[in-house]
Order: sequence, then structure tokens, then C-alpha cells
Amino acid sequence: MSGHSKWHSIKHAKGAADAARGKAFARLARQIEVAARAGGSDVDANPGLRAMIQKARDASMPKDNIERAIKRGTGELEGVTYESITYEGYATNGVAVYVEVLTDNRNRTGSEIKNVFTRNGGSLAEPGAVAWQFERKGVIALDKSVASEDDLMLATLDAGAEDIEDLGDTWQVTTPPSDLHTVRDALEAGGIAVTSADLTMLATTAVELSETSSAKNVLRVIDALEEHDDVQNVYANFDIPDDVLQAVYA
Repeated sequence: MSGHSKWHSIKHAKGAADAARGKAFARLARQIEVAARAGGSDVDANPGLRAMIQKARDASMPKDNIERAIKRGTGELEGVTYESITYEGYATNGVAVYVEVLTDNRNRTGSEIKNVFTRNGGSLAEPGAVAWQFERKGVIALDKSVASEDDLMLATLDAGAEDIEDLGDTWQVTTPPSDLHTVRDALEAGGIAVTSADLTMLATTAVELSETSSAKNVLRVIDALEEHDDVQNVYANFDIPDDVLQAVYA
């Protein structure tokens, strides 16, 4: 199991502060704008927008916020044009880091992302340096209480699920990117409530961080990147054992 997944699970369990919630809504709004600008406002004809709207609903983003973001994307309301860029680099201990951003100023953001890596003991790498260590997947999270593993298998395998993983308090269902919504629909049709469903980048290899100090140093880089306003997602290939992760947040 990915330590990155466990780390995010702990952060989720702690609950989101109001400031973090506001930042999450701002990021989702950007993603909705970009999706609407790229493919229009019709969710049936624009699967990217459909995915972003569902993600916003899962995060309890207000309907008015979603609608305004769509209108900014389609030009019905004035808005900023954002560019999608990825950055690749390394945290400490050789941990690979893949960063997705939306920015209205490529030069400014590139310089700032480089500084974030450098200030926290990491380094920015050339395009392609670490991307090969990740693959795009659909990931669905469900509370452990909503279904047994057998029920999940019956509901999802024919719909395209690739794997079902036990993450302690939750189930994680992995799908090919194109089958994410089909599998989610199959779960909900079977009366199985979904906590979240999203496209993500999963690491194909992992660097184990068995020392608390090493884990803290890597998480410092990840946290600093996620604090940047232009950063939408950060993925890394570390694996932190449960006892070390608990010690980090003790």
C-alpha cells in the first residue's frame, strides 16, 4: 500500500480546516474552468467537466461556485485563462515527485516551484525524469462499513475495476482512467455509497522511508508544494510504514 495514500488518509481523518477548505474550492474552481473551456459546458459531451463537477460535489463545493466556474470557463463570465503544466523533481532520499499546476503565468510559477523544491532540500528535474514512475488511474474510496470485499468485487469487476485494496478504515478500488465513472455508477446502482472518486497518478515503484526524520523531510517538500496556490496535485513514490507515519504526526 502506498505510504502517500496512508498519509492523505490521516490528513483527511483529521478534518479540513476552513482555510484548507477554501483553498480546495479555489483549486476545484480552476479545474472546472479549464475543463469547461476545453470541452464546453455540456457534461454529456465533456467527460472531463463531468469528472470535475463530481469531484467538486464530493468535496461539498456549493452549487453556485460550480456554476460560476463553468461560466468563467465558457466565457459567460469574465475570468483568467489558465495553462496546465507539470513539473517533475525529487524530494530528499531520492523520492520522485510529480506536480500538476494551473497557472496564468508560466515563468512566475516555474521559478516559484523550483524555489519550493530547493528551499526544502529537493530539486527540480527535467521533463520526463520521473513521470515514467507513475501511471494514470481512477481511484474510488469507500468507507469500510458500506460493503464487504465480496460485495465490491461483484459490483465492480465486470464494470472494469482492476483492484480492490484494504486501507484499514476504507476500501480503495482502482480502475483504468476511462472506466472510473462506469465503476462508480455500478457501485451506486448497487446501493454502495462512494466517499470519493478521482483520476490520480499512482507510483509503480516505491521508496520506503523507515526513519521518522526521513519521512518528515520528504513530507516537508510535499506540504510546501501543496501550499502553493497554483499547485493542483502532488504525487510522490514514497512508502511510509504505519508506525513511522504515526510518529510523524504524534
